[in-house]
Amino acid sequence: MEIIEKKADSFVILNLKGRLDTTNYGELEKKIFELLEKKENNIIIDCEKLDYISSSGLRILLMGLKKFKANKGKFVLCDLQENIKEIFEISGFSSIFDIYESQDEALKA
Repeated sequence: MEIIEKKADSFVILNLKGRLDTTNYGELEKKIFELLEKKENNIIIDCEKLDYISSSGLRILLMGLKKFKANKGKFVLCDLQENIKEIFEISGFSSIFDIYESQDEALKA
C-alpha cells in the first residue's frame, strides 16, 4: 500500500493506493499517530485507488475515527470504489463513518 499525504485547507488528505490488509495496516496506523502528534485534527482518507481492505484495515480506520473524535476532530472517507463500499455496508461501517463521493465534497462538508 502507498500513502500519499497532502494538505488542503484545514485538512490533511491521505490518498491510499493498493491493498490495506494485515501485512501493511501498521503503515497507516503509524501515519495516523504522527498526525495526532502534530495536532492535525481534520483528516480525509481518500480511497479512490484502494483496491482491497481486510478486517485489519477496517479496524485501523475505526481506531483512527475514535482517536480523532476524541480530539474533537474530523476523520472522513471519500471516493470509495464499489467493492470497498460493499465491504463497508456489509460490516455496518457505512453508518459509522462520514463517507463522501469526492474529495471536494468532503472538503465542503
